[in-house]
Amino acid sequence: MDGFINVLKPPGMSSHDVVGFVRKILGMKRVGHAGTLDPGAAGVLPVAVGRAARLIEYLAAADKSYRVEMSLGTSTDSGDDTGKVVASMQDFVMPSDQELSLALKQLTGCITQVPPVYSAIKIKGKRACDLKRRNIEVDLPGRKVIIHRFALLQKRKNTLLLDVDCSKGTYIRSLCTDLGAMLHIPATMSFLVRMRVGSFSLDDAWTLEELQEQPEASLLRPDGCLSHIPEYFLAEQRIGPFQNGLSTHDANAHFTEEHLRVYGRGVFLGIARFDKEAQCIVPEKVLL
Repeated sequence: MDGFINVLKPPGMSSHDVVGFVRKILGMKRVGHAGTLDPGAAGVLPVAVGRAARLIEYLAAADKSYRVEMSLGTSTDSGDDTGKVVASMQDFVMPSDQELSLALKQLTGCITQVPPVYSAIKIKGKRACDLKRRNIEVDLPGRKVIIHRFALLQKRKNTLLLDVDCSKGTYIRSLCTDLGAMLHIPATMSFLVRMRVGSFSLDDAWTLEELQEQPEASLLRPDGCLSHIPEYFLAEQRIGPFQNGLSTHDANAHFTEEHLRVYGRGVFLGIARFDKEAQCIVPEKVLL
């Protein structure tokens, strides 16, 4: 069995727990996941099975969509409601629609974001969250992410319901903290649902109960799940060399993307890197 499974991760389980569940159901060791979800979050968790596990890094690069509930009045050290409260404001006026629209617009596009210290980002080989729990000071640098869409769905008494479409590496907890700072009100993420990862959508996700009943029916073709990567079709005489790790020069190849899905005789062969200067298709992950 080689492919991906679109799992609906329930709140309360870690992404690692879901992988363990799938391993047990399928009786396979070679299982991994793309794009970690915090234990309290729910939603789409792509799980790779068999040889598809080698392709996880390319799926992790796909854009993602989230629905988030943001609570106003308190902020925490973790950015979500599991952390320690570090600031609070009892009496505040809910921002107007115009104020919200302006703040959301400022946080849309290419922005610099500082990840939360309670994250899996590694500092000299150690996870930031582990260092923080040992009371070691953590200073994470800001990094560029792209927010394609940041939209208000509903404004309630002390909460906002928002939709976010974003690039890889975006922390929604930090986005909530930054939005609160713009509104001059402490804010924290109180619930998160991941709606989409690349071509994986919440509507098509399998619950753990459904997966247990029909494990093989849930399996998706590896290449079909990488639709955000352009296709490249090898000439017959270049199939063998590609499978042996040899590059293919193609003066007619013009791609802006770094990676390509490579096919030969209509069969998915693996992932290649496109060398623009040399006009070469360079094998990166060959599925033999």
